[in-house]
Amino acid sequence: MTELLASLLRKRGPIRRIGVVGMGYVGIPAAALFADVPAYEHVLGFQRDSPTSGYKIGMLNRGESPLDADEPGLGDLIRRVVKAGKFRCTHDFSGIAGLDAVTIAIQTPFLNPQDLEPDLTPLADGLRQVGRHLSEGTLVVLESTITPGTTCGLAREILESESGLTAGEEFALAHAPERVMVGRLLRNIREHDRVVGGIDAASTARAIELYTPVLAGGRIIPMTATAAEVTKTAENALRDLQIAAINQLALYCEAMGVNVYDVREGIASLKGEGITRGVLWPGAGVGGHCLTKDTWHLERGVKILGGKAGGPSGSPSLFSISRAVNDYMPHHMRDLTLQGLQRAGIPAAGATVALLGWAFIRNSGDARNTPAEPYRNLMLSAGARVRVHDPYVEDYPGIEFERDLDEALRGADAVAIFTAHDIYRRLNPDLLYSLCGRHRRPVIVDGRNLVDPDAFIESGCVYLGVGRGDRNRHPLKEQSR
Repeated sequence: MTELLASLLRKRGPIRRIGVVGMGYVGIPAAALFADVPAYEHVLGFQRDSPTSGYKIGMLNRGESPLDADEPGLGDLIRRVVKAGKFRCTHDFSGIAGLDAVTIAIQTPFLNPQDLEPDLTPLADGLRQVGRHLSEGTLVVLESTITPGTTCGLAREILESESGLTAGEEFALAHAPERVMVGRLLRNIREHDRVVGGIDAASTARAIELYTPVLAGGRIIPMTATAAEVTKTAENALRDLQIAAINQLALYCEAMGVNVYDVREGIASLKGEGITRGVLWPGAGVGGHCLTKDTWHLERGVKILGGKAGGPSGSPSLFSISRAVNDYMPHHMRDLTLQGLQRAGIPAAGATVALLGWAFIRNSGDARNTPAEPYRNLMLSAGARVRVHDPYVEDYPGIEFERDLDEALRGADAVAIFTAHDIYRRLNPDLLYSLCGRHRRPVIVDGRNLVDPDAFIESGCVYLGVGRGDRNRHPLKEQSR
C-alpha cells in the first residue's frame, strides 16, 4: 500500500501549491509561513463565508491580519506574501483540486466533557469539503487537536467517502498537531519541534517534506498518526496537571497560613542529576482553547481505542481530577471576594466588583474559555454588580467592557485581578483609595500575585490572594486616609 502511494507521490513531484483550511490562530500564521517559503509557489487559505468569520476573507486579501495586533511580525508577513501574490483567501473550496497538500486547522471543542463527546461538526464539514475536491497524490494533514484515533478513523472515512480515493494508496494522510501559543504564533511554528505522524511511511515522509522548509530551529519527530494524536493531547493534559498541582498546593498553603510562592521557590531550587522540577504558577483559573479540552480528547481516545484503562478501580483519572481542580479556581476567587467583602463590612448583594482581565493569557486579547466568565457569573448570582476591564479584548458575547481602567475602579467595593496584564501592575493603594472612595475600605483579590500585599494591607485595604496564606488572615489596619 505504502509503495503504491510512494510511487504516485514521486510521479506528482515536489510540493508546490498548498491549501490551509481554517483561518484562525493556527491557520493564518501557518498559511503565511508556507507562502513565505521560496520553493512553494502559492498558498490558498480556505474560510467559510459565515456571518461570524467571513470578514476574515476580505481582510486577509487586503493584506490585513484579523488576529490581535500583539502577534509580532504576523501583520507584516501577511502584507508581504499578499503583495507578492503568493497568498490568497477564499470561500470556494473547489480550489483544493489543484493543490499538492492541504492542512486542516479547525477547532474541536467539547460541549459536554462528562459524556466525552466533542463537537466535531466543523471538522467533519471541513473534511467533507476537502474530500469532494481531492485529487490523486494530494497530502492531507490534520493540524487540529483531535481524539486519538480520529485520523485513521473519522477523517479517513470522510475523505475516502467524499473523494472515492483510498488513503495510503491514492492520497497521503497525516496528523501534525499545532503547538502554538497566542502572542508567539510565528515563533512557535518556526522554532518548536514538529511532531508528524502519517497513516503509513509514505504519508509521514510527505508530511515531513511539507513542514521541513518552515522550521528554523525545531526538528521533525516522526511517529504514527495515533501516536502524534496522543502526543498533543497528552502534552496539554500534563501541563494542565502541573497547573492543578500548584493550584492545589496554593489552596493547602492558604489553609496552613503559608506563602505558596516561598514554597514554590524552595521546591524549584533543588537541582541536580536526575532531579526534575516542573513547578508552574498558581492562579485564578485556566482558560484557552487547548488545556480546557485536551484532557477529554485523551480520555475519549482511551475509551475508543483501548476500552478500560488500567488504574485504581472506581477512581477518576488523575487528569480528570486536574481538570476539576483548575475549574474550581474561579469559584475560589469568588469565595475570596466574599470573604474580603465580609471583612470590609460590605454586603455582597449590591457590591460593585471591578473584574480586571477577561483574556485568559497576559497581554493578549484571546478570551476563549476565560476563567473570568464563571467568576463573573458567580458574583452576579451573589447579587454583586460586576464591571469588566480588559485593554486587549475588543468584544465578547454578552459582555460590556469598561475601556478606561480608572472608570472601572471608580466606586468599586472590590477589585479582582484575573489576568496578569502589565497595566494592572500599576495598581497601588493610593490609586485604589482615590478611585474607590476614601470613605470605603477597598478589597483587592489578587489571582495572579501581581501586587504587593503589604502595601495594601498597611494602607488599610483588605487583601486576599491565591496561595497567600501568609497574608490572607491579616489584621485590619487603621485606614491611613
